[in-house]
Amino acid sequence: MRLLAVSILALAFLPIPAHAQAPVFKTTPTDSSIKFYVKASVALTGNFEKWNATLNFKSPDVTTGVLDIEIQAATVNTGSGMKNSKLRSKDFFNVDENPLITFHSTKVVQTGPTTFDVLGDFSIRGVSKPETLKLTISGKGTGKGVINGNMAFDRKDYGMDKGIPFIKIADHVEVDVDLKVNQISGPRLVYKQ
Repeated sequence: MRLLAVSILALAFLPIPAHAQAPVFKTTPTDSSIKFYVKASVALTGNFEKWNATLNFKSPDVTTGVLDIEIQAATVNTGSGMKNSKLRSKDFFNVDENPLITFHSTKVVQTGPTTFDVLGDFSIRGVSKPETLKLTISGKGTGKGVINGNMAFDRKDYGMDKGIPFIKIADHVEVDVDLKVNQISGPRLVYKQ
């Protein structure tokens, strides 16, 4: 009896596996996209064909989420070989020396029933700066849905101060992130009402 009591007491102090108490989500890349838009004299829009996004939580509290996005910069696709080559060059993404564009969230703030400000470190061409990704979610409380996000940054802040021949482009870059996610385990997320 005493051995049983000691065993139960010992079990009470063992750590509970994190995956048992935190929601786990998986992104479906085939139904998701990362696109960008730059105001220009000739349309400059595109997407990235290879990237990965993970969304992890430390607890059911939605604000404990950590969003990581990793984009293979060389997979940029504007529909124009000339524009793609220029964007891959050392004047813009510099893919030979910096093959990845990344975003790692550092704080999640719920701003409304289905809206969030996700603060994080954005890195492109070897330069990292704090940026905010504004998110809207659908499917709240169902364990599956879509995360739509938008982030804007000044390309010159990241050393992209050159132009594209015969095309006048603005400094302001808009990035749209659309992620389809499914919860694969853990409890449902808890939101602020």
